[in-house]
Amino acid sequence: MPFADLEPDSVALGAFLDLAGAERWRHRLRDIGARARRGSLSARATQQRHALEIILTRLNDPAVLARAGGPERRVLAFAREAIRLAEALPDGPRARLQALIAQGLEGEGTLIPLFHLLRTAALLRTRGFEVRHDGLLHGTAHDLMVRREDAVAEVVCETVSAEEGRPLHRGDWASLVDRVNPELQTWLAAHPGRYILKMTLPQDVSEKNRIGELHARISAMLAAERRQDASADAVLKLDPLVLAGAQAASGPERALPARLREQFGLEAHLAVTADPASGSVLVMAARAGRENEIAQAAKRRLATVASARLSGRHPGILALFLDDLDAAEWRGLRDTLQLEGVIRRFLTEAEAKPVVAVTCATRQELLALPDAAPEGDLRFRNPGHPAARSQGLEPAILSAG
Repeated sequence: MPFADLEPDSVALGAFLDLAGAERWRHRLRDIGARARRGSLSARATQQRHALEIILTRLNDPAVLARAGGPERRVLAFAREAIRLAEALPDGPRARLQALIAQGLEGEGTLIPLFHLLRTAALLRTRGFEVRHDGLLHGTAHDLMVRREDAVAEVVCETVSAEEGRPLHRGDWASLVDRVNPELQTWLAAHPGRYILKMTLPQDVSEKNRIGELHARISAMLAAERRQDASADAVLKLDPLVLAGAQAASGPERALPARLREQFGLEAHLAVTADPASGSVLVMAARAGRENEIAQAAKRRLATVASARLSGRHPGILALFLDDLDAAEWRGLRDTLQLEGVIRRFLTEAEAKPVVAVTCATRQELLALPDAAPEGDLRFRNPGHPAARSQGLEPAILSAG
């Protein structure tokens, strides 16, 4: 696999920071630092989303660079690949590359789209393809033009957040927990014990329209010492926390998150508030009124991209990156064949006519983490496309499994 055994390179790191722009990078770090210093669930969410920027910043310290592990080395290798690409590009295309970096350093953007592009190009090269960055060179809607033997294909690198398939976004859940947590700690100090606050929430909860209302309801419920608050669109219920084995004498709290996840499933939003003085614990467990539809969100994006970014003059490969997805969710989407089923249905629809294959990857594959797909991505070939049996394209489109 590309970038597997590269040594850390401080020169490349400095060059990448220069390419990004020193002032832009400093501004970005101040913004992330301000949001990540709060010691809250929102801060942890910020750290996770912007992990690449944080890793690159830490590696700028020679002592940290010297002991960099596998994931950190891969992040640095992507930065080095960006520098190599920039050095090979004329001025106009290099400006497009810098604009792509700048987009990743603004607002809720990340460097994931850039690194996904670089990794996709590298993967295709290792599979025997000549790769040309048409998007940067010529401003085309597709990102790459690849060639092997007599076969040619357009490649689109697209990133979609798993949040688009969650009725309750993790960021909004973090905001609710951060609002409620101080009151929960006060309540726990006055009510020693182990509790769980179960919540079934409406589908449209967000920071803009329902978080304040839910916070007020939870506060009123605790203040009045009620055990339940139910309405047509939300049910809140406070019960004793009972989990099999949770009272084990040897460090039960270390096992609590795993026990909770096992009981409530991957789709539940969980948060634990503890009172160290008394050993008391209150767990918040929330589910939205409908199931997550992450695979469906991926399908919607694929349909949009196929129509908007492929010319139809050549077979199209859609390289989709699913971001904001943890390892357990990714494993679940694969093991249940949910993602595969949705993508294979997409490949039978009219929007997929120019698509010869779809590939899928996550941060697990990007950073070579546990639970990564064995070959670096999942690949699903469209059997209805005229180029589906092209020997030249086979290494890029051969269906996974």
